[in-house]
Amino acid sequence: MTDHTSFMQAAIGEARKGRASGGIPIGSVLVLDGEIIGRGHNQRVQKGSTIRHAEMDCLEGAGRLPASTYQRAILYSTLSPCDMCSGAVLLYGIKQVVVGENATFKGPEEYVRSRGVTVDVLENEECIAMMRDFIAEEPELWNEDIGE
Repeated sequence: MTDHTSFMQAAIGEARKGRASGGIPIGSVLVLDGEIIGRGHNQRVQKGSTIRHAEMDCLEGAGRLPASTYQRAILYSTLSPCDMCSGAVLLYGIKQVVVGENATFKGPEEYVRSRGVTVDVLENEECIAMMRDFIAEEPELWNEDIGE
């Protein structure tokens, strides 16, 4: 079994950057052959964006890559990816997603699995606490982010 600790810590670092800059504390990294090739954090607030979730920001940060690269990569996210971000995983053929937690929000994990993607949920206490604190502090912003 792969030790996901260092890559999840990198994603948590991205989430903390996002929160420190006034945004939502969700972070993501894209890993290929044991190296981070993309990183990002939720920047909907900072960029006034409708789509700049952490995973989308991470993929944007990785730049334009061939399909074969995405198919070998692992996407790490501190929070279970939403429908939009899960769609990007499917579109680009990413075969593995490692999720920090899905206690505060659960995206379409079963659907993604049914499409051949391995989804590993770590239930990382740091990720859970970070999101619970944020949701308690800014429920309106949180509801906006998840489309409620």
